[in-house]
Amino acid sequence: MASNVNPTVRRRRLGQELRRLRELKGMTAEEVAERLLVSQSKISRLENGRRSISQRDVRDLCGVYEVEDHRIVDSLMQMAKDSRQQGWWHAFGDIPYSVYIGLETDAASLRVYESLIVPGLLQTREYAQAVIEGMWPEAASSDIDKRIQIRLKRQDRLTDPTNPLRFWAVIDEALLRRVVGNEQIMRDQLLHLAHLSEQPHVTLQVLPYDAGAHPGMYGKFAILEFHDAMDASVVYLEGVTSDLYLEKANDVQSYTVMYEHLRAKALSAEQSRDFIHRVVDGYSS
Repeated sequence: MASNVNPTVRRRRLGQELRRLRELKGMTAEEVAERLLVSQSKISRLENGRRSISQRDVRDLCGVYEVEDHRIVDSLMQMAKDSRQQGWWHAFGDIPYSVYIGLETDAASLRVYESLIVPGLLQTREYAQAVIEGMWPEAASSDIDKRIQIRLKRQDRLTDPTNPLRFWAVIDEALLRRVVGNEQIMRDQLLHLAHLSEQPHVTLQVLPYDAGAHPGMYGKFAILEFHDAMDASVVYLEGVTSDLYLEKANDVQSYTVMYEHLRAKALSAEQSRDFIHRVVDGYSS
């Protein structure tokens, strides 16, 4: 569930404001880095919200940008302080995808395309365990348990009674057919999918095999949108050792168009539920 102070979102907003101040000053990130005797990559990470930012960093940058309004400086300093607070996910220790969790926690809507695995927010505990054990066969049992707990905690966004996440998923038929765990786990998982798809804020569409070639063949992706207009939409691409976050308007637009094509080729929500139930019958026999 979203907290009053989300450190990930605070870092993004602060970074956007610092970038705006730099651009108003007509300076490049390289010029700022030279003035502060730091690397250009540090300035870039501060501006894209991927790095924790200290009040000292804010003070030094405001000095370079000659910000004279103390109210602006104080506001930015407070944002830096808020950005260093801990979100709920920090209680689980070091998490490789903590940036994504912070964004998801504060998002107003999430659109995903998945081709091989049931989206994490829709997974049952048993399915999640089977997936995690299969994807990280050398992981310690404690690490597997931690990942399961985090995944289930993330699902609170779908059940939040006051601010549920608007969730839209286009899923490939392949993930319905691949037996993860065993047939009973799959049967329970698909029934869970069908049940969740009946919720007013959840839309689920199946992309059947006979849809042929489609834009999703590039791979899975997610598009996050936020309540505050200051927070630009983000495209999230998950990797094995690192993740990619796309925030440029052209990139987000390209993936948005791809998603519209996927929705158009997929079965309707009602047809998808019927399709899922037919697959369930196959596991039951």
